[in-house]
Amino acid sequence: MLDCFSDDATVGISREMGAKVHQRTFTTYANQRNAAIDLASGDWVFFLDADERVPEALREEVLRAVSSSAALTGYWIPRQNIILGRWMRHAGWYPDYQLRLFRRSAGRYDESRDPHELLVLEGEQEYLSNTILHYNYDTLGQLFAKQRSYATRQAQTMRSQGVKAKPQNFVLQPFREFRRRYIQQEGYKDGLYGLFLSLVMAWYELRVYMTLARMSNR
Repeated sequence: MLDCFSDDATVGISREMGAKVHQRTFTTYANQRNAAIDLASGDWVFFLDADERVPEALREEVLRAVSSSAALTGYWIPRQNIILGRWMRHAGWYPDYQLRLFRRSAGRYDESRDPHELLVLEGEQEYLSNTILHYNYDTLGQLFAKQRSYATRQAQTMRSQGVKAKPQNFVLQPFREFRRRYIQQEGYKDGLYGLFLSLVMAWYELRVYMTLARMSNR
């Protein structure tokens, strides 16, 4: 387990469960995952975040996959996002496939992408059927705090790539994100929750470009 000097009971609980704990100062999500790959010693890597859980059915499916498919290098796993206590089935929140199980020698995270890391994996990949449980946000405060943090990191990445905020971005990007989430990905089927989260993601896009503009002005 790789910990970024958390101040809760994570380290103690992990050690009690028999995990080998390494601690490292957090830099970026991709860099942290690559550091974890370097610490691993097995042939396969299965990434799991602290707010994610593996049901027994997924555990068994993972064990079968790594023991029977010599030619494959990775597996996409569906993720069930529990947001504010509710399973979100639409608006891009499900099945929300994540490439989390892969051969250690074949994969590396692209460190130019932050905060939404991308695994660059060589070789053939398939999909598993059982889900990772992701307990995303328990409160509105957690939701908005995380989105503010993500927006800042994404704006920093965009600025480093030479991207500049244009006047139309403040209208078109939020509108496109809302349309994608609420209409194209059928967020309306989740009722008021789907509407609310589609608006939150549109707000996120607006905040990214507002932050980028402030950075450019400085």
